[in-house]
Amino acid sequence: MTTPSRRDLANALRFLAIDAVEAAKSGHPGMPMGMADIAEVLWNDFLSHNPNNPKWFNRDRFVLSNGHGSMLIYGLLHLSGYDLLLQELKNFRQLHSKTAGHPEFGHTPGVETTTGPLGQGLANAVGMALAEKLLAQRFNRPEFSVVDHHTWVFLGDGCLMEGVSHEAASLAGTWGLGKLIAFWDDNHISIDGDTAGWFTDDTAARFEAYGWQVIRKVDGHDPQEITQAIRTAQAETQRPTLICCRTTIGFGSPGKAGKESSHGAPLGKDEVAATRAALGWPHAPFEIPAAIADGWRAGNAGLVREEQWNRLFDAYAKAYPELAAELVRRSHGELPQGFADAALAYARKLQLEGPVVASRKASQMALEAFGPLLPELIGGSADLAHSNLTLWKGSKSVTSDDANANYVHYGVREFGMSAISNGLALHGGFIPYDATFLVFSDYSRNALRMSALIPTRAIHVFTHDSIGLGEDGPTHQPVEHLASLRYIPNNDVWRPCDAVESAIAWQAAIERTDGPSCLVFSRQNLAHQPRTEQQLADIARGGYVLSDPPEGRFDLILLATGSEVELAMEAMRLLASEGISARVVSMPSAEVFARQPIEWREGVLPGWCRKRVAVEAGVTGYWRQFVGLDGAVIGIDQFGASAPADKLYQHFGITTEAVVAAAKSLG
Repeated sequence: MTTPSRRDLANALRFLAIDAVEAAKSGHPGMPMGMADIAEVLWNDFLSHNPNNPKWFNRDRFVLSNGHGSMLIYGLLHLSGYDLLLQELKNFRQLHSKTAGHPEFGHTPGVETTTGPLGQGLANAVGMALAEKLLAQRFNRPEFSVVDHHTWVFLGDGCLMEGVSHEAASLAGTWGLGKLIAFWDDNHISIDGDTAGWFTDDTAARFEAYGWQVIRKVDGHDPQEITQAIRTAQAETQRPTLICCRTTIGFGSPGKAGKESSHGAPLGKDEVAATRAALGWPHAPFEIPAAIADGWRAGNAGLVREEQWNRLFDAYAKAYPELAAELVRRSHGELPQGFADAALAYARKLQLEGPVVASRKASQMALEAFGPLLPELIGGSADLAHSNLTLWKGSKSVTSDDANANYVHYGVREFGMSAISNGLALHGGFIPYDATFLVFSDYSRNALRMSALIPTRAIHVFTHDSIGLGEDGPTHQPVEHLASLRYIPNNDVWRPCDAVESAIAWQAAIERTDGPSCLVFSRQNLAHQPRTEQQLADIARGGYVLSDPPEGRFDLILLATGSEVELAMEAMRLLASEGISARVVSMPSAEVFARQPIEWREGVLPGWCRKRVAVEAGVTGYWRQFVGLDGAVIGIDQFGASAPADKLYQHFGITTEAVVAAAKSLG
């Protein structure tokens, strides 16, 4: 075979996608067929990466936001030399294969984030690009650009219809993310057909209004136009770039090109044959001629790129050894030496001092204690910084050119905020936290789910955690939200009862590396709870015995979280005055408690004691797993009301007296 043309190289991507979808009898061939020419130019001529080391820190990040077209990235990874064998492509969408229906981070080498929920990939990419900018600001020196890479995004019409794209794109322009380059697959087709009936925005003008450079009317099937557009994008260092690529979905298919029928279903045997003929591809399914395979040269070039960077970093380390060591530590996700000891010392100090504060204030106190120890901590709030109390003395806005910039004012963009946090975490070098009111976790719900699914090392802070926020009323009073967050797999939810538990919750979230944590804090002050040194250590187990009767024998168990632990403690004392002995269990994190050995869980909630009362200012059903159908739950299974907090607790029956009455009713 003669030297392959660019179209030949792109056709290899097209037919890997066509053949894999056909073999699976499931998938989305249209987008890979339409974006193959763009992908070929980007990956062969511009993308800086090393297939032999997918975790090279200074690699470019590539995000397939329109993740339904997953066979495009699988084909790219396979042809470029990543550890993704052809057999995996043949097993597309099959159980245990590395080629899932949508790209999954950690499942397939070279996939930077899990995508599929449209628009979130773009938001993740914004977080990655922000991370690159801030790390460069912190670590680069005039003679050493050791942090210097681009973030590339493929996105479709659907991504741009999703509201999260507006939130993320607006912030990207505000932050001047000059190394963020997005390719819009402008094919005018979505699942329901021609988008003329539901997507008539002037998208280019919208992005220009956000502060992006916009390159319009690029022929997405012309390598020369694509190349020139990318060069223009790279030349702009102060603004992100949107490259508007006019493409044809299902390119090359005589019967389905430009039609929604190519979007989410196999082409069919006859149409596959017709497409092979139309594009001059006589090869059998999954067959890639050697000359075309050799034409995908990214592997060798990537090895050279990383070797060049390694030499640069070695020189940097000699000139700036402390900076180099810090960058290596942060890039590996390792905490500073001594952090755990410092965190324990802080918790001990709080236990001695016994502050009576709202747990949102305790959260800010923890940030003041831990922030100076953790330069990788980057936080922000969705326009509620002074309510969430996420600002601390060391906070410096990311809109500044300060080398230690670490605070993000997200504005009222909860969904975008959480998805951007996921991107910050995925990039590496940062531990992000974000914040809003607990009731508004609904706005960012899918990003929180993705945070746990990917998973990311992100911390999601929620304040104003119950009807205890008072007069703002039911629109702002979370009822079902705690249970909703707890039902997300791999998501640790912490609802601490005082300043000490708040500090431990923060420590646990910071130290967790295999998923996110949701920290839920109160608006109202919470009483300090006395503890022994052993009880202090037990908090990290998620659930522990806070109080036992002096004689050690108890008749029933009172189980509570957050502000309601105080009610349980008061109820315990009232019951004791009547000769009824109760154990009080504080369970700041049911998810962490569930991971403890059975011996621990049985020791805290012994099976022989069936008289159990749980109390929490939220929906009651969640707690049945701990108290059983024969136990009692004090909570709220309706929306709240507008009134002072103490009046609301009385009105809805979340009181000490109610706990006592429930305990007595158990016989």
